[in-house]
Amino acid sequence: MKSYMSHRTRPLGLRPKTMAAACLAVMTSSVTATATAADSITEALTSGKGFADIRMRYETVEQDNAEKDATAATIRTRVGYKTGSYNGFSALVEMEDSRAIAGQDEYSVPPTGFNTGVYSVIADPGTTEIDQAFIQYSNESVTAKVGAQVIALDGQRFIGHVGWRQDRATYDAVSAKFEPMDKLSVTLAHIYGRNRIFAEVQDQDSKDNLLNAAYTTDFGKIVGYAYLLEDDFGFNTVRDTYGISLTGSTKIDDIKVMYAAEYASQSLENDAGVDNSMDYMFLEAGAVVSGITAKIGYEVLGSDDGEVGFATPLATVHKFNGWADTFISTPANGLVDTYISVGTKVGPGKLAAIYHDFAADNGSDDYGSELDVVYGMKFGKAYTAGIKYADYSSDGYAVDTQKLWVWFGVKI
Repeated sequence: MKSYMSHRTRPLGLRPKTMAAACLAVMTSSVTATATAADSITEALTSGKGFADIRMRYETVEQDNAEKDATAATIRTRVGYKTGSYNGFSALVEMEDSRAIAGQDEYSVPPTGFNTGVYSVIADPGTTEIDQAFIQYSNESVTAKVGAQVIALDGQRFIGHVGWRQDRATYDAVSAKFEPMDKLSVTLAHIYGRNRIFAEVQDQDSKDNLLNAAYTTDFGKIVGYAYLLEDDFGFNTVRDTYGISLTGSTKIDDIKVMYAAEYASQSLENDAGVDNSMDYMFLEAGAVVSGITAKIGYEVLGSDDGEVGFATPLATVHKFNGWADTFISTPANGLVDTYISVGTKVGPGKLAAIYHDFAADNGSDDYGSELDVVYGMKFGKAYTAGIKYADYSSDGYAVDTQKLWVWFGVKI
């Protein structure tokens, strides 16, 4: 009897030589694909772009207290590299260095122990550290990041990077921004580390969760947010803030009219038995007439019966409630800030002035007033310069304070 055993056991009826050729083809294809992928990854890593951001600043502080007037000349240098993209993935790493120059270091940075109690505070410690280091994935509808990164939401009233200081705040986080449809964007983030502005001295472990959803309508942008902050340094503290805002503008003949409104509620609890709730309210109206922008605003950081005030610990606080930084921390009786501002283009730059009147939310105390003036300009493609002044006059809260800044910056 003729045997067909060897023929039947050959897979798919292929001859041995044919099988070998097929296997070799698969292996060659696999090696080629792997080599191509490796070349693409290498190209992404090497086809990126380096960048630098350098800012020199001279700052003075005079206060009506026992501390000596402060003077600081500092330079902040950031250098980094952003890779090219491979299948939507990229990476960025950025170093930051800040230090006093020209022997102008007569200032205090209490959290770091630098000249504590000798001079007034200028919050620019000397430091060299990694500012950002993250991996990013991006496509048409989502951008996600993992690692140390800048997070700035809306006007940075609640979540910001404090970029005015030389040591910028960043966050160790997982974040994603979604744009699922036209005019809608949703930002989610989980922060597990807060890298604050005092080098590494006040860096904090946390379990913060952020949600920010923005939708653009014909009458303005509506934003709803939930910022659920939890830290575990000192007493375990939970600060939950829920809010909604509207910002928009319209034209009336040749006049541009701007408007904004916002409300938020905040609860504060910790292991020491603290249990408080406070409200936040913001109203602003403005107009642009013949190149002059004028605004009037009313902001309330409420108080829970004088026990504790509404706070925004992750905000770029310097941007709000006066540049003298008298209200970096909200008073226990809260804060009512009524202000007017005027700004216009002058020469190559912009000039602006803001007047604040500060009072307590709980009770009838007047805190004081402040006048802020700034002139800033951009020239060339990479240069900026400016001068800025703040003058806080106390009516019983804190002390009279005058601050002056002069700066020059370049981005490459």
